[in-house]
Amino acid sequence: MTQDVSPIPEARPWKKAIPEARDRLQSKILVWIAVPVLCWLAFETRTESFADHRTVAYLEQVFAVSIFFALATWRMRAATWFAAFTGAVICFLITLYTGPLVGLFMHGGGSIFHSCLTPLIFLFLLTFSATRFRRERKSEASSAEHRRGRTTAQIVANLGVAGALSSYWGFFGVSLVMGYGGTITGSLHSVLDGMVIYNLPVLAALAEATADTVSSEIGQAFGGKTYLLASFRQVPPGTDGAVSLIGTTAGIMAAAIVAYVGIPASGLDLSSCTLVFASGVLGLLFDSVLGATVERKGWLGNDLVNFTSTAFAALVSMIGIRLFDGLMR
Repeated sequence: MTQDVSPIPEARPWKKAIPEARDRLQSKILVWIAVPVLCWLAFETRTESFADHRTVAYLEQVFAVSIFFALATWRMRAATWFAAFTGAVICFLITLYTGPLVGLFMHGGGSIFHSCLTPLIFLFLLTFSATRFRRERKSEASSAEHRRGRTTAQIVANLGVAGALSSYWGFFGVSLVMGYGGTITGSLHSVLDGMVIYNLPVLAALAEATADTVSSEIGQAFGGKTYLLASFRQVPPGTDGAVSLIGTTAGIMAAAIVAYVGIPASGLDLSSCTLVFASGVLGLLFDSVLGATVERKGWLGNDLVNFTSTAFAALVSMIGIRLFDGLMR
């Protein structure tokens, strides 16, 4: 009696399904659109009121830490010089608008670390460590990122959504999407009471970006069996949309770290951070589904898939806010 044994997929060097020219064009378009928008959002800070000297001091701290962040990233070869500049713009937006800027007028103090800067730092440390972990093994499999570090398109794909949503216009855009226009146009006290809620989509996007990078890098570093999420069919390592147990577990843990850092950093409560964590994990799973479908068919490149997944995580958090508004306020 013969036994039907399915062949075990063999590991293969990672290769993009999308044609290289199309992938490069998509990444360029993403950069051409996102970088000017992010720079404009940062430039719009000139319209804010910085009459209070404590607010000016806070703005100077934000600017300084953003420049330091860019120089450190570039010197560590974690990103190209223009990618580091783009990261500085995003860091500026996230730190400025998710921090105690408005609250300084009422509370007379505040730290740049009482913002989404702290989760952003954890994102950098986790993704940088995961990328460097067992780099020789990943290089042999042709899966490690370029030695120069991450490109501008990769920075925008992972952090662009968080930067845009954290901005002045992003704040009001999110309020309109969630139907909180009445709250936002109320008194300064009502705005301050609700501001923390609007950090959730930013944190959700950061949690998803961290989870995606860590899961991919750790999965490649350790290897093992990989499966397509939609069908649970075992596929060769390197297949678009394929996930491994160890990589997914590492990604979920990374999302949890970034999400729950929001408790001391942004003044969020446990239920809010749990929503951020859940949104980040759902975004990670959505990324795998996109990878197994549109990316595997060669329709979208990895940068657009990552950008869409971070936006999905932010959207899930907004829906969660609407559903559980009474619990979280």
